[in-house]
Amino acid sequence: MATEELIAMNQKEILRLQVIEKIDCGVLGQSKASKLLKISCRQIRRLLKAYRRQGAKSLSSKKRGKPSNNRICEEIKRNILSITKEKYIDFGPTFLKEKLLENHNISVSKETLRKWLIAENIWIAKGRKKARIHQMRERRSCFGELIQIDGSPHDWFEGRGEKCCLLVFIDDATSKLVNMRFEETESTAGYFRAAKDYATKYGLPMAFYSDKHSIFRVNMPGCEGVTQFGRSAQELGIEIICANSPQAKGRVERANGILQDRLVKEMRLRGINDIKTANAYMPEFIEQYNNKFAVEPKSKADAHVKLSGNENLGLIFCFKNERVLSKNLELSYHNDLYQIKTEDKGYRLRHAKVTVCEDLEGEVTIIYKGEKLEHQCHKKQKRSAKIIESKDLNHKIDSIVKRKHNLCINHFWKQYKVKYQPLSVGCVNTSD
Repeated sequence: MATEELIAMNQKEILRLQVIEKIDCGVLGQSKASKLLKISCRQIRRLLKAYRRQGAKSLSSKKRGKPSNNRICEEIKRNILSITKEKYIDFGPTFLKEKLLENHNISVSKETLRKWLIAENIWIAKGRKKARIHQMRERRSCFGELIQIDGSPHDWFEGRGEKCCLLVFIDDATSKLVNMRFEETESTAGYFRAAKDYATKYGLPMAFYSDKHSIFRVNMPGCEGVTQFGRSAQELGIEIICANSPQAKGRVERANGILQDRLVKEMRLRGINDIKTANAYMPEFIEQYNNKFAVEPKSKADAHVKLSGNENLGLIFCFKNERVLSKNLELSYHNDLYQIKTEDKGYRLRHAKVTVCEDLEGEVTIIYKGEKLEHQCHKKQKRSAKIIESKDLNHKIDSIVKRKHNLCINHFWKQYKVKYQPLSVGCVNTSD
């Protein structure tokens, strides 16, 4: 048999040829050949007859080199590629498959789309990453036992709006997104708002799992104490656990990667360009995400502790600081002077330790032994330098750069236009 014929055959056809040759030589019986090739004896006789008439080429597929009968016609292919280039130019094959079915009622397999996109140089095939082995940790059993939280700074609006940070709360047992909120930066106040919304909807979880950011723990060597967010969690009976590496809280990290791909494109398709509109869209996206990616927990029990209604979340998710009253019943907070108003002489309050609570709206409440104290605020002259957190620094510098840029554009020198009349060719200035 010619070598070219062997090259044109696949492994299955070569095996058939070898068996049929043995039958033709009388070495092998048809019943044993039937069991070896897992086909009927009638099929064996048909192959043997074709082999004796046409030789080895009769056992190779007649469809080789020809287009498939089930192929997608060129007109539909061109239509799909045209839609992709117009609306979904940077969508991956899997996400593109979903959007074509959802928005255009076109059903195509993701592998077919992948081949088309690579052939059109729209999608670059990714190389396989080098495998890194990490110790596996099983999911928690119950919904609400462990909530992984993280902030994802990203250009979420792709230049259509200001850069911001997405705060993500995801359940460890189910991979279910329980809350997401856009904030200007990853800050304590932002986590207060996100945690308050989450607790109001689901109740109180057993533990939060976060990174080692100073929002969640005190990182000064030799310094003990809790942060504002840690203190609020303690008041509600929620444990805060800090991960030693990003891989340890891999569920929320992988969710961030999916969100930076899918959420960005969903907001682009809907024309969402600002934080307020994006936060209004979050419930709809969370429902879609959970329908696709969430899994069933091992246990049907819900580990959340329902709110009794007596909790004042406004005075828990707030900034609390201790101050000592002067003999005039005064204290200083954020460079403002607060004086307690009392009907008696106020001897019992002199040099007393009070708690100053500043809520998320900036309203200040002064508490002494569980009682609110009436007070009056006297504004002081603001200091020139302001202390900010490290993760707020880039946002602050961006706002300064933008303000300086606008000042340069709107400077009155830039608004002045010089009008002049050019001299014609051959004109001589005779003013002298």
